[in-house]
Amino acid sequence: MVLHKSPTLALLLSRRFGTFWLASLLSNIGTWAQQVAQPWLMLSLGASPMLLGLDNFALGAPVLLLTLLGGALADRTDRRKTIFLFQFAQMWCPVLIVGLLWAHAIQPWMVVGLSLVVGITDALSMPSFQSIVGTLVPREQMPTAIALNSTQFNLSRILGPAIAGVLMASVGALGAFSVSALSYVPFLAVALWILPRHGVRRGAEAPLSLQALKASVRQVLGQPVLRWALLSVSVNSVLCAPLIAFCPVLVRDALHGDVAEFSTAAAAFGVGGMLGALGLLALGPQHDRRRLCAWFGMLFAALVLLAGRNQVLALLPAMFVLAGIGMTVSNTSANTLIQSQAPLHIRGQAVSMFMLAMRGGIALGALLTGALVSGLGVQTALLINGALAMLAHLLVAWRGSRVG
Repeated sequence: MVLHKSPTLALLLSRRFGTFWLASLLSNIGTWAQQVAQPWLMLSLGASPMLLGLDNFALGAPVLLLTLLGGALADRTDRRKTIFLFQFAQMWCPVLIVGLLWAHAIQPWMVVGLSLVVGITDALSMPSFQSIVGTLVPREQMPTAIALNSTQFNLSRILGPAIAGVLMASVGALGAFSVSALSYVPFLAVALWILPRHGVRRGAEAPLSLQALKASVRQVLGQPVLRWALLSVSVNSVLCAPLIAFCPVLVRDALHGDVAEFSTAAAAFGVGGMLGALGLLALGPQHDRRRLCAWFGMLFAALVLLAGRNQVLALLPAMFVLAGIGMTVSNTSANTLIQSQAPLHIRGQAVSMFMLAMRGGIALGALLTGALVSGLGVQTALLINGALAMLAHLLVAWRGSRVG
């Protein structure tokens, strides 16, 4: 009886949201196991830091071109079917890598090509996935639901790298990619169940056209709070997120560690993300999300700057915990602002622009930082990124203070 008095536990125990949450957790565990295995596999195949950056760009570049279309699909189609179709197609990417590893035929360019396929399917399905939370819970419970979604995402960032570390040390990359492939199965089963068969089809009567797409984008950007939140997320993605993308290079080349230290750092980032998400749940919905977004974005930037100066491998996990807290609180606060402030008929489009700022920014950041790493070294590149991010976040915070 006491359990149901907690809004958080009540949501987790609810039939729809609770099942969705668990299936997403299992799927993301597999994804993060692959995220640890893939860059290390690339490096072991002789890939350069620039090629590693290109792989990250291939994963995120489709977001730049297709996410707005994905947002339109989220507002005009059955989200349940959209998610299932594109995630089913995506599942075959780790399956193919497993087959190539078995045949000893894997090459770096093949991994990059499959990353591009994953990026395309993500760009088209993620707005439906993100905006589906708003259809599973009442509007007043949305901040709690989004924070819970962030909690499972960051819990998977702890469990996935930990599992990948064990598998990479024992059976190699084959085990991590096998876990990734299998993790799609429960999510695909639940995706067909999340919404009623005739799910919400907002704006289905309006034809999907370039003009309609531009109009909905203008509506989102016309709201100062939404515009400010998207700008903050962009800074985190372009300038700060490369800390995660180039963590294997930082560990191996600058700090002389191995895959065990890399998986520990990746898991530590997940621990920080988990702590940040739990902190948001404890704060409740009444706290100013703009202030949280700005201050914790600056914390993330400061940690990138410190990582560029750090010479002690043992300090890296603690730094990644703090970086995980900074990124999660900042981006989740921005996501809450966007989903709670966006008008209902363009919520899918607003979420797609959040994904564009986050995933598209990560892709651009990986490509640009990859060039810096190749020319100047990983730590100098992180120093430059961290300094620019601090300056950008200060400017964004100043702009935010003027938003009513």
